[in-house]
Amino acid sequence: MKLNVKNITLIILILHSAAVNAQRQEGQPKGDSARYSLLINPFIQIESTEAINSMYNFEFEKAHSHFNYLQKQYPWHPLPYLLKGLNYWWRIVPDYDNDTWDQEFLAYMDTTKLLAEHVQKNYNEIEGSFFLAAAYAFEGRLYSERREYRKAALAGSRSLKYLGECRGHEEYSPELLFGDALFNYYAEWIREEYPLLRPIMMFFPKGDKEKGIQQLKEVARNAFYSRTEAQYYLMRILATEENDIAGALQVGEYLNSQFPDNAYFHRYYARLLYQSGRYTEAGNVSLEILQRIDSMQTGYEAHSGRYACFYLGHVSEIKRNYEAAKAYYQRGLDFSEQVGATEMGYYFYSLLHLGRIAEKEGNPELAEEYYKRVKKRAKRKHPTHEEARERLKDL
Repeated sequence: MKLNVKNITLIILILHSAAVNAQRQEGQPKGDSARYSLLINPFIQIESTEAINSMYNFEFEKAHSHFNYLQKQYPWHPLPYLLKGLNYWWRIVPDYDNDTWDQEFLAYMDTTKLLAEHVQKNYNEIEGSFFLAAAYAFEGRLYSERREYRKAALAGSRSLKYLGECRGHEEYSPELLFGDALFNYYAEWIREEYPLLRPIMMFFPKGDKEKGIQQLKEVARNAFYSRTEAQYYLMRILATEENDIAGALQVGEYLNSQFPDNAYFHRYYARLLYQSGRYTEAGNVSLEILQRIDSMQTGYEAHSGRYACFYLGHVSEIKRNYEAAKAYYQRGLDFSEQVGATEMGYYFYSLLHLGRIAEKEGNPELAEEYYKRVKKRAKRKHPTHEEARERLKDL
C-alpha cells in the first residue's frame, strides 16, 4: 500500500469516522429476517459458486450471465448487484489506470446501496449494514485510485459507519469479519509506520495488527463471498508490510492454482517466486504471462508485461544469455512507456541492468547512456541512482 500525504489524509479521515461511530448501537435482525438472509443462505451459495469462481478466473461474461439469473430470482436484494459490480471491479484491478469500467461499477454500487438500505430498515439490519459497508468500501477504493480523495474519504467514512453496526455479530456470518480485519491491521500499521501521526491517532480507536491478520485468515478459511478478497489482502499484507514472503507465496500459489486465468494473481505469483529466489519458476511463469499478452487474453496487459519482462531479463542475465536478457529488458521498458510507468523501480532497474550488460560486452558508451537515463529518471536517494552515479564515475 503506497502512501503519500493525500493517502494519509484519506486514512485519517476514515479513522476519524470510525472513532465517531464506534459507540453506535449494534443492529439487530428485524422480524422474520430469515427469509431475507441471502448472505447466509447455503442454497444460494451453492448456486453462486461457479459464477464467483468464473469471476475471479476472469471469465467475466460467464459470471455476468449467472449473476443475471440471481438478479431475476432476487431483484429486491443487494447481493446480485454487489456481485455484478465486483465483476466489473476485477476488470479494473490489473490496470488501475484504465477507467473504461468505472461507470458500470459505480452504477452497481449505487443500486447495491439503495437495496441494502431497504433491507436494513425493513427486514435485516445486520445484513443490510454489511452490504452498505461493502459497497461504500469498494466505491471508496476506486475513488482513491482515481485520486478523488474527498469522495474516497466520504465513502470510507460511510463504510466504517455501517461496519460499526455489524460489529459484535460475527456469529451471524464470518463475512462480517472482513472489514474489521482490515481496520484492525491498518489502524495500527499507520501508527507504526508514521510516528509523526501518533499524536493525532490518539483520538482514534486502536487497531491490532496481529488480530487483523488472524481475522483475515479466518475469513479466508470460513467465509464464502469474502474468502478470495481476504486471501488477496492477506497475500499483499504478508508480502509488502510484513515481509513474510514465504507466507505470501503460500497464499499466492493457492490463488494462482485456483484461478489460473486471473492476470493479477498470475503476475503477483511470479513476483513472489522471484522474491523467493525461485528464479527458474519465476521465469517459466513470466513466460506464460508474455504468451497470454501476445494472444490478447483478458486481463493481460502492459503492467503484467513489465513485471514479467524484468524477471525474464534477470533470469537470462544470471544464465549469461545476454542477448535474451537485453531483449526482455528492452521490451519491459517498452511496456512501462506504454502505461506511463517510467518513474517506477522496474523501469530504473531494467536500465541499470542494460548498462551492466553493456559494460560486460565492452561497450562503455552504451553503458553510459543507460546510466544517464537512470540518473535522469530516478530520485537521487533511489538505489539505482546511487549505483548509476558510481558506475559513471568508474567509466
